[in-house]
Amino acid sequence: MPHRTSRFTSRRGLLFGTAAVGAGALLAGCTSNEPSDSDEAADSRPAADDTPGKKVTIGFAGPQADHGWLNAINDNAKSRAKKYSDVTLEITEGSNDTAQQIGQIETLINKKVDVLVVLPADGKALTQVGLKAMRAGIPVVNLDRIFNTPQAYRCWIGGDNYGMGLNAGHYIGEKLKGKPGATVIELAGLDNLELTKQRTQGFDDALKNYRDIKKVARQAAEFTVESGQAKMAQLLQAQPTFDALWNHDDDQGVGALRAIEQAGRDDFLMVGGAGALSAFQAIKQDNGVLKATVLYPPTMAASAIDLARALGQGKGIGGMAEFEIPASITLYSAVVDKTNVDQYMPTGFK
Repeated sequence: MPHRTSRFTSRRGLLFGTAAVGAGALLAGCTSNEPSDSDEAADSRPAADDTPGKKVTIGFAGPQADHGWLNAINDNAKSRAKKYSDVTLEITEGSNDTAQQIGQIETLINKKVDVLVVLPADGKALTQVGLKAMRAGIPVVNLDRIFNTPQAYRCWIGGDNYGMGLNAGHYIGEKLKGKPGATVIELAGLDNLELTKQRTQGFDDALKNYRDIKKVARQAAEFTVESGQAKMAQLLQAQPTFDALWNHDDDQGVGALRAIEQAGRDDFLMVGGAGALSAFQAIKQDNGVLKATVLYPPTMAASAIDLARALGQGKGIGGMAEFEIPASITLYSAVVDKTNVDQYMPTGFK
C-alpha cells in the first residue's frame, strides 16, 4: 500500500483478498454458531465457540485512533477478547509513527505472544516486522492494511473498497433507473490513497450498467468533518441540480450533511460509506437526504481476534470443511438502508 505521512492518510490502505464473505456470516464460529448476548458492536455477530480451551495470548498492534473507524477497530478487538476466558490481550498504544509501531510489535515478539493481530500504520513499512514475527513462529493476522508479501502474515482480513463503490453505484442506479437525464456526483476521500481510487473505480463500473445516469462532478475530501463540509459546499455551488450523491466516508459525511443543510438542499438522495452510528440513525429517521450507507465494517477487528484465537488453539472455522483458517478473507460491503438498518445499528461506530 502507499506510504502515508499525514494524519489524514493514516487510516485505511490498499486491500486485497480472495475469499469474500458477508459481514454477518464471517466467522460464524470457529466451532459453533451460538449467538452472543452482548449489545457491543463486536458482539452483534455470532461468536466463536467460547468454551474454554488452550490459553492464548494475543498481541494487538494498531495505528492511532484519529478517526471514528479506527477507534471502533480498537473497541471491537478489546470487546471480543473479553468474551473469552482463555484469551489474554496484550494491546499496544496506537501509533502512526512506523518506527514506534515496529518497536511495539518487536516488544510483543520478545514477550513471545502466541499470535499477533496487526493493523499497520503503513503496510509496506511494517512488512519486515511481520516477517520477523512469522519467522519466530508467531502467526500474524494482518488486519486491513496489507503487508507487501503474504509471507509476512498467516491470514489477512479486511474490507472491500472496490465493492463499496460497486454497491453504492448499483444502489443509486436502481433508485434512479428509468429517470431520463439523471445525474450523480461523488465526494471522494484522499486521492493519493489506493483505496480511494478503488472506491471510485467500483462506483464508475456500476454506473456503466445504467445508460441514463451520468456522473457530472467529483470532489476529493480528506476523511474529516471539516473537509467534508468545505468540499461539499463547493460541489453544491458548482452543481445547482443533481439526483444523487455518493460520499466515500461517513465521518466526512457529517460535514457534508452540514453543508447540505446550510444550503437548504433536499432535492437528491445521498449514500454514505463505512457505517457510522450517526449515519445509521439518520437513515432510520428518514427525514433527510441520507438514505443508505455501504459498509466498511470495523467488526473485522473482532473477527481478527476470533481468527487469532483459532490459530492459537489449532482450530479451523465452523461451516468450512478445511482444518485450517483461510489465508485471506475479504469482507462484503453490504448496503444499509431503512429496510435493514435496525440489524446493523449495534455495529455503528461513533
